[in-house]
Amino acid sequence: MPELFVNKVAESGLVTLDLEELGGKLEWEVFDLKPFLFMELILKEKDFREALRVHDWNKYQGKLVSVFCSADAIIPMWAYMLIGSFLQPVAAGVLYGPPEIARQQWLMNKVNDLNAGEFAGKRVVIKGCGDEPVSEGVYLAATVKLREVAKSIMYGEPCSTVPIFKQKVS
Repeated sequence: MPELFVNKVAESGLVTLDLEELGGKLEWEVFDLKPFLFMELILKEKDFREALRVHDWNKYQGKLVSVFCSADAIIPMWAYMLIGSFLQPVAAGVLYGPPEIARQQWLMNKVNDLNAGEFAGKRVVIKGCGDEPVSEGVYLAATVKLREVAKSIMYGEPCSTVPIFKQKVS
């Protein structure tokens, strides 16, 4: 009689949470204030407002936008607010900081929005080792969010996990 192969991972009832995929597949754009500054150092309000008014905002349509200034300049708070007012009608999301920081903020927002109830009583593997970097803070937030409801939490891949938490049976 031929040996029957059993996929123990598939039968284990593990639920995988891929934090990298949680952020979605939206495209990112960068809005750097530096080119909008006089001599790339000084913000002149009148010139800045005019430059924003004539800027082509369509390139941000449906994308996530990272807003920051790569120049070592003092930028007034209202300048970021003004940029946000132009981006809000077209962008899928607007976040402050260089792209790598903004992406982590986006992932953190997605973890905070996660419906933890979907993981109630389940054995959860929080996937590691993806193509895009996911910060320690995002993994920490996901663990804290799921700990109250999950039966167990592991890190890694379903075939090779590191145990993080296991609900005690009373």
